[in-house]
Amino acid sequence: MSRGDFFKGIIQMEFNVEGFDRVGKLPCFYYDNTAMTAIYTASTDMVRRHLPVSAMHPVEVVPGKALVAFTAFEYRRTDIDPYNEFSISFPITFGKKGIPGLTVLSMMARRYFTAYVWQLPVTTEIARKGGVDYYGYPKFLADIDFSHEGHKLVCTLSEGGEKILSLRGKKLKTCLEKVNRFKTYSVKDGVPLVANIYMNPIEFGKSMSRSAAELSIGENHRIARQLRELGLSDKPLFYQYMPVMEAILFGGRNLMDD
Repeated sequence: MSRGDFFKGIIQMEFNVEGFDRVGKLPCFYYDNTAMTAIYTASTDMVRRHLPVSAMHPVEVVPGKALVAFTAFEYRRTDIDPYNEFSISFPITFGKKGIPGLTVLSMMARRYFTAYVWQLPVTTEIARKGGVDYYGYPKFLADIDFSHEGHKLVCTLSEGGEKILSLRGKKLKTCLEKVNRFKTYSVKDGVPLVANIYMNPIEFGKSMSRSAAELSIGENHRIARQLRELGLSDKPLFYQYMPVMEAILFGGRNLMDD
């Protein structure tokens, strides 16, 4: 697949963005981006406390140990201009409980992941407003800074000068990878919504080395305190690095329209 072919054959609908003198598009295209994800284990009971709907069930690697995904995004060219984003999400199944170990292996084999988006800070107001108004995503404005430390990519997340966390990941050797599908769950006005995100990893690397990524959590920020209560593992279970990728975010919709 050549660069840009990923977006061919998809019709975008245009609409006026309230509060902004511009036209929005759905689905939203992300043409040039970098992302890295580190997945850690945590207490299933503690993760469950943050799930707003009883039909949401944490995906477990073993009984009692659920998953938490930390993903840093640098969006260099999009339909809503450049911005950065940091996702903290809980892989889940909806309705039917998964099987410890087997469900996560199935997700990885199919490249189809379902998750509840718990926190989703961004760096621009249009990205924040669009995510909140159209998806019910828990977005807020924050500082999300990327830097390079030798063979590592570093993303630091803070709000009002207070550190929430930093994620350091190795710049792995990359290759082509098949398209990944992510189904995100959120809640707007008490109603669960879903949305599809498709990612085309043009350059992709993955590792199960426990030294591939490092998560450093702040002290006093409310999210940092909540993260400390989850019982996170010291080392990551899985890490992936995508220095170049394309993505498509489809519109949010009710569960009936699935």
